[in-house]
Formats: sequence, C-alpha cells, structure tokens
Amino acid sequence: MVGANRKIEGKQFVGYNQKAIAKYYRSRPWLVLWRAVSVAWLFGNFIFHLLLDKWTNQVETNQPKRATELRKILTNLGPTFIKVGQALSTRPDLIRKDFLAELIKLQDQLPPFDNQTAFNIIEAQLGRTVNEVYREISPNPVAAASLGQVYRGVLHTGEEVAVKVQRPNLRPVISLDLYLMRWGAAWLAPWLPLNLGHDLTLIVDEFGCKIFEEIDYLNEAKNAEKFAANFAGDPEVKVPCIYNQYTNTCVLTLEWINGLKLNDLDKIKAAGLNADTLIRIGVTSGLRQLLEHGFFHADPHPGNLFATPDGRMAYIDFGMMDQLNEKTKETLTSAVVQLINRDYQELANDFVQLGFLTGDTDIRPIIPALEKVLGKAMGESVADFNFKTITDEFSELMYEYPFRVPSKFALIIRSLITQEGLALSLNRNFKIVEVSYPYVSRRLLTGESPQLRRRLLDVLIKNGKFQWKRLENMIVIARSDAGFDILPTAQLGLQYILSEEGQYLRNQLLLALTEDDRLHTDEVQRLWSLIEDDIQPRKIFDLALSAVRDISVERVAAMMPTTIASLNNE
Repeated sequence: MVGANRKIEGKQFVGYNQKAIAKYYRSRPWLVLWRAVSVAWLFGNFIFHLLLDKWTNQVETNQPKRATELRKILTNLGPTFIKVGQALSTRPDLIRKDFLAELIKLQDQLPPFDNQTAFNIIEAQLGRTVNEVYREISPNPVAAASLGQVYRGVLHTGEEVAVKVQRPNLRPVISLDLYLMRWGAAWLAPWLPLNLGHDLTLIVDEFGCKIFEEIDYLNEAKNAEKFAANFAGDPEVKVPCIYNQYTNTCVLTLEWINGLKLNDLDKIKAAGLNADTLIRIGVTSGLRQLLEHGFFHADPHPGNLFATPDGRMAYIDFGMMDQLNEKTKETLTSAVVQLINRDYQELANDFVQLGFLTGDTDIRPIIPALEKVLGKAMGESVADFNFKTITDEFSELMYEYPFRVPSKFALIIRSLITQEGLALSLNRNFKIVEVSYPYVSRRLLTGESPQLRRRLLDVLIKNGKFQWKRLENMIVIARSDAGFDILPTAQLGLQYILSEEGQYLRNQLLLALTEDDRLHTDEVQRLWSLIEDDIQPRKIFDLALSAVRDISVERVAAMMPTTIASLNNE
C-alpha cells in the first residue's frame, strides 16, 4: 500500500508517512466513507447517550456506565482504536479523569487469527517452510494481541524460541484509521481550548509514528538488542536473545522466556521468590532506563514483564520504546527532587524546560496552583507519594492552565503508572518513592556529568543560600539504598569542590559555614587560602569524610577551627 508500505529501488519502507497515506485514500473515497460511517455510528450513539444523561440529569449516576461504553467502543473498532485508548489513558490534557480509570483497563487481547494464515506469513517472510526454520512449533498460538500472536517453537539447533507473527493486512487497516483520525483532528482543533487543540494533528502523527514502529519487527529486534546492551552485565535484568536470521518485518523469533507474570503473586510466592526484591528491581531498572540510558520500555504491562526462576526481571516486547536526550534526563532528575522538596517555583521552571509549558507562559499564577494540587497529592509526608495520585490530581490543572503533555511524557507517564500498579499488585503497602527517591538522590550526589552536577547545585542553592537541610535529607535518603556507599560519593564531592569547576560551590559552602557563627570570618579566610593553595588536601578529605559518616554539618563546623590551626602549624 502506498505510504504504509512503499518500495524505492528495491528497498521496503514501512514507516509512517501521512502525506503518502492521504494521497492514497483521497483516490479511494469509498473505503474512507465505509469506515467513517462505522466509526461515526458507534461514537454517535455514545454522544447521544451523553446528551440523554444531561437532559435527564443522570450525568453523575451514569458516568461509570459511559466510561465502560467508551472502552467497549474502542475495543470493537480494532487495534488502532485500542492503541488510541491506551495512549489517551495517559493524556490528562486530552481526556477527563472520569474516563482515565476505565481506559487503563484496555488490553491488547483479541481472538487469534487462522493458524494456516500465520504459517503462510512465516514462510513468505523468511523464504523457507515452517519445518525448515523450526524443528517444533506449537499448533496454536500461546498468546494473541491486537497486533499479532505468539507461537512457542524450537530451532533445529535446540534453542527454545517465541515466534511472533503479525496479523495480516494490519498496515492498511491502521493507515485508514490514522487518515480518518488526522482529518478529524484538523477539523476539531479550532473548536477546542488552546491547550487541548494545540498541535492536535501532530499528536496524531506522533501516535502514527509509534504504532508503525511497533508493527515493524525489524525495528523491535534492533530495540531489543540496544536494550540488552544497556543492561549488559546486570545480574538482575534478563533480555531475550534475538535470532535475526529468523526475523523479518512481520515475523520475530526470539529466545523463549520461562517466567512468571509479575501480577501472579501466588505463583511468585510458591516459586520462593521475594516480591519486594522484584519490586526494587523493576523500579530501579525503570529509573535507569529513563535517567541513565535515556532509552526506555514504554509498555511494561504484566504480559511484558516476567520473574525468572532465578529471581531476575525479564523484559519482552520492545515494539514501543522511546529515547530521551541528556537535557531531558537531567531535568527529569531535578523535577523529581523539586517535587519531593516541595519547591514549586523551580518545579514550574522544570515544566517549562520539559515542554509541559511554553517558554512565554507566566508561571507566577501557576505556582500556587501546583502547590495546592501537588501538595495534596504528596500528602503529609514523602512516603505518601505515588504516581497515580499525582496524575489524577494534575489532570485538574489541565483545564485551568495552559499545560500540555509532550508525547514522550505520555509514554513515560504510562510506563511509571503501569510499573507502580504492578508493584502494588505484589505489595499493597508499596511506596514507589521508597525505591525511586534514594536512586534519584544517589544519582544527583554522584553527579557523573557536569550538567548533572549543575542540577545538584540548583537543588542545593536557593536564593543565593546553601540549603543544608536539603543536602542532609538527600544523603539520609540515598543511604537507605543498599547500593549507595557514602564515602566514595563524598570523595567525589570533595574532589569537585576543590576543582576549578567547583569554585562557585566553594564560595557558597564557606558563606554558609559563617552563618550563625559556625565559623568566624578569619577562620574562613584561612580555610580559603588553604584550599586555594591546595595545602594538605588529604587532611581536608579525611576531616570531611569522617564528618560525613555522621552526616553532621555542626560537627564539620565544630572541628574546622582545630583542623585549620593544625594545618597552619604544619
């Protein structure tokens, strides 16, 4: 099909191309009309029911019923609309929160298609008979979803594999739906509020790009190999091996994973696996994807994550992935810390940097609104924090202020909420912050890049003053992570302080130490000269490291005069 499956000089292109798709369907109006009537009939009935509820004063009473009706309509309309429903479940700027909970229930579960059709696709894609490729293959699929189905097989070399086969004629169906969606978005956008109608056709295009990437199994194979390289050597994460010689656009052969679904707590306990350990692995590996690698799994639902018998977390299905740049990773890290510290002014600035607000937005009236809504979501303590509550409360701001959710963050939100839901299915008392915030604190404190160290300074220095309490809180929280060693981190910090890059922080620390008579001015001057002259840096290291063990600013201040005198005498 033109646009969805073009051929140029013998090479096949399967990416999304809205111009080519539009050109194709403009010359085939009967196809567009028939699909449009089907879609309009279902959604027309839905809208009529909404109006009827309004006329009969039954809106509040029937809201759950209408949300369920919407979910069923999307399911009946097929794979494109199921994907739309899943995407909208993470878009509080596009959908009222009344419907979010119901849309989250959408699953990629459809009846399987004919087995002979599936085997014909395998043979056409791989250029060999099924028996030539696989020594054994299950007679029926072991799983079926909206985009394809999976068979269990064995290669002639003995490896056990999963064989994913794409549904036939998927691209034409999805292309037609995307053409209709884009036409509807262009027509509807001028009638919506600015923050909802802004770039509505671009949102459809973003969705089209992602779904076309997902139905290209060669792209998924490449994603899986990149993901595996990021976690190479990690003893807690398992990524299946891809068999490229038995993979093509519509067929993917990968290592079979023997594991347990993460939402099956009884089987996990029976296997002797520790649920809390699995939660920690899942959250930490998810944060590493976002904040270290910048390449993350955007669809971590129970069918894509497994606990292996040896206690590892296994990821499968790498069709829906996304990439973050360095600046976005650093700003995300900063935003989490600002949220925990309840610094809503800096959080608003981070929202601008991340694209949730445009650069010309006046954030002054937004700051108290953030404090009211997010403060409520945070609860009385950090331990009350959860992403689902944050998303629900934040959706209230979407209709009052010019917020919008960038496409990448729709996927991030979806990923975080899904992971949190999985964790809660294993432990109802789980708080994601108990794992995530120690990781974020540790990442900021170790500051492996100049950009990340600058983010740490932004957190620790507020209105020209060094925030001792924030530093102490971050160290305390980071130390709750068993993988965090305070002494090497402190040494890295001190090396930074004594470096040319750390001059600004040195000034701030010395000024802070003079407050409340912690150090007298003449003592600061002597300490400054020692640092500037690089005299006895080992002594300074030893002093600070011993103090860090107790995380006591007062102790540093109390010991400093004696140490300075000792250094001067030497």
